[in-house]
Amino acid sequence: MMSRLPNVAVLGAGRMGTAIAFVFARSDHHVRLYDPDRSARDRASDRLREVATALHRPHASDILISGDLNEVVQQADLIIEAAPEDTAIKRALFDELGGAARPDVVVGTNTSSLPIESFAQGFPNPGRLVYAHFWNPPYAIPLVEVAPGPDTDKLAMDTVVDWLKGAGMAPVLLQRAVPGLIGNRLQHALKREAIALIADGVCDAATIDDVVKLGFGARMAVLGPMEQSDLVGLDLTLAIHDSLMPTLDRTAGAHPYLIEKVDKGELGMDAGAGFRTWTPSAAKAVRDRLDRWNTRTSQAEVDPEPLKSKRSI
Repeated sequence: MMSRLPNVAVLGAGRMGTAIAFVFARSDHHVRLYDPDRSARDRASDRLREVATALHRPHASDILISGDLNEVVQQADLIIEAAPEDTAIKRALFDELGGAARPDVVVGTNTSSLPIESFAQGFPNPGRLVYAHFWNPPYAIPLVEVAPGPDTDKLAMDTVVDWLKGAGMAPVLLQRAVPGLIGNRLQHALKREAIALIADGVCDAATIDDVVKLGFGARMAVLGPMEQSDLVGLDLTLAIHDSLMPTLDRTAGAHPYLIEKVDKGELGMDAGAGFRTWTPSAAKAVRDRLDRWNTRTSQAEVDPEPLKSKRSI
């Protein structure tokens, strides 16, 4: 294991890639950010300055942003790929990356939905290729899901975990990869049942959101589902499952209610309607609330006690 901080290259200057670059830069890593699109690079530069200012980390915006892949990756010890979730785009990127990166580089792909073998078939050193799935925004949510690809060696896994910890993140290690990894599987299992409840006329979307935010969602910040089950007892958990499980939604594939929404163009806040109806002011209020939470949570590492006391209320 090297004693110095690894040089980091992030591929993809969208919101996620830019935020990942920021995370490494704020922990004093040398970071370079790549995107072939000039407008994406310009937006990334603006976004880095905005986040750094909001979090009082002006030095963290000092990241080299380039459209030259060779310039970005040639000195990298760790590469994080955060290109769009499109197999063809990722495959083209990895085809080019194979001839540009050093043979000993470790590459983490931020995908949770696409299998590594679908876009990195020709990568020259598959043993050093891992899943490294960050959560948005990574400067506020420290979790990174690390999982092996079909040929990943243990040293690469251990190295990525150590480097992520060195950047202030909280990596968790999966023994094998599954579609969605852990977090997205759990999140979308919840969404499937929520959509079914709305479609069946049990409640509206606002009620679903209130139940999650004001109920078990607040508790989950300090007590995970397995801890909660052990706390109340597995005998009680089993009794609840015997009664509840037969009634849960079992729709195969996307729920027809969601498909209908998309077909009607009711795509969410930007469209003015999704599961809920959105005015511009209502949508802005949600985004502002999320921004305040992101900023407060990110600053907890500097001033943890105020945040701790607020969470304990």
